[in-house]
Amino acid sequence: MHSFDELYLRYREPVLGYFARRVRDPEVAADLMAETFARALVHHRTNPSGEPVAWLLVIARNLLVDSARRGQVEESARRKLHMEPLVLDDADLQRIEEIAEAADLAETVRATLSATEYAALRGRVVDEESYAELALRMRCSEAVARKRVSRAIAHMRTVIEDGR
Repeated sequence: MHSFDELYLRYREPVLGYFARRVRDPEVAADLMAETFARALVHHRTNPSGEPVAWLLVIARNLLVDSARRGQVEESARRKLHMEPLVLDDADLQRIEEIAEAADLAETVRATLSATEYAALRGRVVDEESYAELALRMRCSEAVARKRVSRAIAHMRTVIEDGR
């Protein structure tokens, strides 16, 4: 796995977006994100091999369920690490709202793309696979992989323009 700093920098916005879409309160979303990464750091050695984002989202989902059941955000991992409570200013709150809007748009795009177009787009843009790697993984030609990515991007463009 990458260093924890790299893990945090790469996945903080997706995790924050996950919470922001679900709780609709930027401060609660930020607290949940902080606790998620604190738990990940506490259990860093137990990360199963595979996608770090999947591991983080399992932690996030469990934390969200626990927090909803308790009626407050759990802080045990942050306390264990002696982390100070988050203090957010207006710019931080605005940025969280922007991340939530982007996450909503990403969810809309994902829901409206076919499974193959979404897999192609994710592989090319998020996972940064070459077209050759993408074609191999998707068991198609490079030309078909390019076309799937192109269609997905065109579809995204339409969704974004219609949302304005």
